[in-house]
Amino acid sequence: MSRAVARLDLFIKRTGLLKQRSQAKQACDQDCVCVDGVPAKASREVNPGEVIAIALPDRRIEAEVLEIPARQAARNQRHRYVRILRQEVAAEDEYLTF
Repeated sequence: MSRAVARLDLFIKRTGLLKQRSQAKQACDQDCVCVDGVPAKASREVNPGEVIAIALPDRRIEAEVLEIPARQAARNQRHRYVRILRQEVAAEDEYLTF
């Protein structure tokens, strides 16, 4: 049995943590994505058991990798691939600047 492999940016997109791969890559380039507490590049390989933390201006997500999807995961199947450990949304006045 072969093990599925995915780049970090592709995994983030396929599991719905972020909607677009370009958003995931940009977040990685800006050091907003950590894997097991270490800033990670978009091209980094993701493995089951690792914890991905995404810190954006408007929200923070921490999720454990359970399995690597071969393609885009259906919304009702995403729980098979990722377990949300923590999710915080900033209040609107905390991230808007004038």
